[in-house]
Amino acid sequence: MTVAVLNANSRPWIEGKLPEGVEPLWFEDADELMEIAPRAEVAWLDMIAPPSAKEAIPLMSGLKWYSAMSSGVDWLPLDTFRERGVRLTNGAGIHAQTVSEYAVMGMLTMAKGWREVVRAQDRHEWLTQPPGKRELLGSEVLVIGAGEIGARIAEILRVFGANVTSARRRPGPGELGQDQWQGALGRFDWVILIVPSTPQTTGMFGADQFAAMKPGATLLNFARGTVIDQDALLAAIDSGHLGGAFLDVTTPEPLPSDHPLWSRENVHISMHLSGRAQDALFARGSARFLDNLGRYQRGEELAHQVDLSVGY
Repeated sequence: MTVAVLNANSRPWIEGKLPEGVEPLWFEDADELMEIAPRAEVAWLDMIAPPSAKEAIPLMSGLKWYSAMSSGVDWLPLDTFRERGVRLTNGAGIHAQTVSEYAVMGMLTMAKGWREVVRAQDRHEWLTQPPGKRELLGSEVLVIGAGEIGARIAEILRVFGANVTSARRRPGPGELGQDQWQGALGRFDWVILIVPSTPQTTGMFGADQFAAMKPGATLLNFARGTVIDQDALLAAIDSGHLGGAFLDVTTPEPLPSDHPLWSRENVHISMHLSGRAQDALFARGSARFLDNLGRYQRGEELAHQVDLSVGY
């Protein structure tokens, strides 16, 4: 019998659908989780605060598979999983549509000066001229991190008529590699970061990269706040070299209320909401968990399994 430790919040989506041979142990709070954690062979703990998950995982001496709904798994004890031979699956792709919609929303918001339109409505003021006149048609866009989210962003932007170039660690046909995109930054009007959070991507975008960007270009970050040097970003914004930034992620989170990024007129902060701005998140996560649970029971390869040696 496979014992699966599961957050009771997922019960409406998966109870009655579990494959034969699975015993679910439901928990509703951190205390209940700590009590049943030592029995776990399989664990899906999403919807409980990360600190509680971090405390419970060391108690799971018999854990063989940990399921995470997030795409980023940098907060999990990857070294422990690797040492114990625990398989880890993530939510890569579950957030692709909503993050892509946020990316396009951010680009259109900045291109059309939508912030000023909303403020004018708040003042009951009728504008006679649009505050922004840029179009996505014909714009040059670089998407760094061509996973499922990056691919979906590129797909949508091409419908708008944007010229999209993708970059990744292992480039495919028509894509740029690590050494290539660094030297091509000056071509692009928009640069979108959607890379996984690993030691290799920490601080990957700093003063040199901002200086190499096209004057007036805009950066959008949907990866992790640690991927960019925020001080260098502020310097590029304040110097006028960078046209703007749309930040779904920051360092730290939440961003302190007195942080200077809040007050920059051409910086938009969406508070790490993009991946959760969907009403199908738990339905999609549950469907993926159930599919993988069936694979696990049959001894098959798990879908979206994380390579623990690289962290994604």
